[in-house]
Amino acid sequence: MAEFLEQQNMLVQLCLSLLLEDKTTGKNIIFATDSYADLGEQYAPEREITEDLLPFLDLKPRILKSKEEQALRTRKNAEVFTPAWLCCKMNNHCDEEWFGRPDVFNVLDGEQWTVTTEPVDFPEGKTWQEYIDSRRLEITCGEAPYVVSRYDTATGEPIELKDRIGILDRKLRIVNENTTEYADWEKWTIRAFQSVYGYEWQGDSLLIARINLLMTLQDYYTDRWGGDDVKQLKALARKVANIITWNFWQMDGLTGIVPYGEPEKEYEQVDMFSMMDMMMQPEAASETSGAGQKNTECRIFDWRANESVKFSSIRKG
Repeated sequence: MAEFLEQQNMLVQLCLSLLLEDKTTGKNIIFATDSYADLGEQYAPEREITEDLLPFLDLKPRILKSKEEQALRTRKNAEVFTPAWLCCKMNNHCDEEWFGRPDVFNVLDGEQWTVTTEPVDFPEGKTWQEYIDSRRLEITCGEAPYVVSRYDTATGEPIELKDRIGILDRKLRIVNENTTEYADWEKWTIRAFQSVYGYEWQGDSLLIARINLLMTLQDYYTDRWGGDDVKQLKALARKVANIITWNFWQMDGLTGIVPYGEPEKEYEQVDMFSMMDMMMQPEAASETSGAGQKNTECRIFDWRANESVKFSSIRKG
């Protein structure tokens, strides 16, 4: 695999500022790893990832990192990426539960799989639209290998579009099989993206996951509609990038809050009135972490209800 950012096209550059956003804090996602700390203070774990810092990061998928770096991240953050065949097996199990039968999208044999070629048939009482809207969450998602499978995260080998096994890949296959007009294809493609979620602690892995989802959009768009209508693709990419940024967020999975609290600001001048306001609101003190940052509960978006909600409210049911 080539340098990760270098192989990305204009869609990533178009949407990069959005892909760096943290919808909960209204700022950017933070590094949440000391992998880049030797580059300077602005690369500390609590600092935001900004566009001007990216050229110096050598951002790349885990498989391209050094063995020492992989081992360190595994030891410190339990970062272990699942091979594609195991992602396929687990996704197959979920689909077997939903469809009531095995081998809906592929037949897995050991570490290899053969994709089914006939259009997917839906069981009585269930529709393809319900499958698209069925919500899926990948916890501690890393580069999101269960959701999109552009490459095998354990080997770095690219996976052809027709052989992909991710949750979103399956949904987009269903969209392709059941729509003929662009307007319908776009509508249900957007709903497919709205139905997949994932959270991750480390900022660089989260950014790669978000990029992988956006590039998956381009892969399926180009395969279905070609690449001539750049304006149409860009418009769709902006819509989908906003969905991705809401649905794939940075969180401490044990506490449900932003890692380290809110990102550390470069400079913050507190005037007399702000200080008096803080003194009048003692409850704010109970919301701060040891680093002096607010323990902000993460928010995600319920696209069917058209509102943002605290993740803790979803987890509690």
